[in-house]
Amino acid sequence: MFGNLFFLPSNPWERGVVVLACVAALAVLVPVTVLFIECVAALWPNKPAAAAPRPRLAVLVPAHNESAGIEPVLRALVAQMGAHDRVVVIADNCSDDTAACARATGVTVIERQDNERRGKGYALDHGMRFLANDPPEVVVVVDADCLVEPGALERLACTAIANQRPVQAVYLMEPPAQPQPKDAVSALAFLVKNWVRPSGLYTLGFPGILTGTGMAFPWKVLQQVSLASGNIVEDMQLSMDLAILGAPTLFVPTAKVLGLLPQQQSAAKSQRTRWEHGHLRTMRTQVPRLLGQAIKQRRLDLAVIALDLLVPPLSLLVMLWGAVTVGSVALALVTHAWLPSFLCAMAGAMIAVAILSAWMKYGRTMLPAKALLAVPFYVLWKIPLYVSYVVRPQTKWVRTERDAPTKR
Repeated sequence: MFGNLFFLPSNPWERGVVVLACVAALAVLVPVTVLFIECVAALWPNKPAAAAPRPRLAVLVPAHNESAGIEPVLRALVAQMGAHDRVVVIADNCSDDTAACARATGVTVIERQDNERRGKGYALDHGMRFLANDPPEVVVVVDADCLVEPGALERLACTAIANQRPVQAVYLMEPPAQPQPKDAVSALAFLVKNWVRPSGLYTLGFPGILTGTGMAFPWKVLQQVSLASGNIVEDMQLSMDLAILGAPTLFVPTAKVLGLLPQQQSAAKSQRTRWEHGHLRTMRTQVPRLLGQAIKQRRLDLAVIALDLLVPPLSLLVMLWGAVTVGSVALALVTHAWLPSFLCAMAGAMIAVAILSAWMKYGRTMLPAKALLAVPFYVLWKIPLYVSYVVRPQTKWVRTERDAPTKR
């Protein structure tokens, strides 16, 4: 079937279609290759980054109507505080008793009301201006619905101050109390994005991308950028801005932060829409910017960050690969030009190896093998999300509705 792999039809129209098919196959093969390299590199053990004595730190917790579940999060943070550390909750545009619940744990609470400037970025900016009166050495950002594992704050702060760079913990999502098959696949996709791929980059000696919670910054580094933004993925934008300024994100695989996937389908859809629309928008606007700065500054790390950002959400990547593969095979049956199909076959094999290797090393203990069988259904569930990006992309921050708190 692949006898003459580089055969091109003599008909100019057919030849042109085959060339376009090759371009489409290569467009899929590039991000798939990046994914493959990252996941394979993550199989090797990585050495911890340099660390310094524990600095004085402050934890900023932006919170919007989080009264139902914020107390256990704060108590877990308070348990890790040193004598000169503090936790500051920014009760942002709250209409419930988030502030009162937070104060009950003994932390500092500041309140903000501004119906025009809404979003996490504005809340963090408010918190930074509060801290400016007595700045810490390191600022850690933790979402109000995430549990920080014991010892993680110290590891983050010590690594950040030693390297004078922003650092990112492993941020994972647990399936809800009554999971559906797609919830397990969603948790696996999250694990690949936030643990496996950053681990691979870290092993190869390259920086990663901030993921929104479990982030730590030296005070002087964070002062270089503006946080006041309504960007729906403000963490990704912050990564790009700091990297271009010479402070790319360092991954800390020994520190973990856990969130919980929403039980309600409407909340899960809202959460994924915000994350993935924001990712696609950032990819579209920041990849050219990063590549331009990589050339201008002669920095390989910026080019690597651009390539990492170029990898779309896993379900979308599988969708694109499937569509190009079907088209390439159909074209080959008519023209006998098999090169696009061969490129797609390579991409498919690399996707399979990447996902299976990630699951075997990182996800086998938390996700059963049968969860992988739900991948096609998860991809189908995501199709409307990507259609809505083309028709009406989400550009404004929307809070994900929380489930009733459960023991974790």
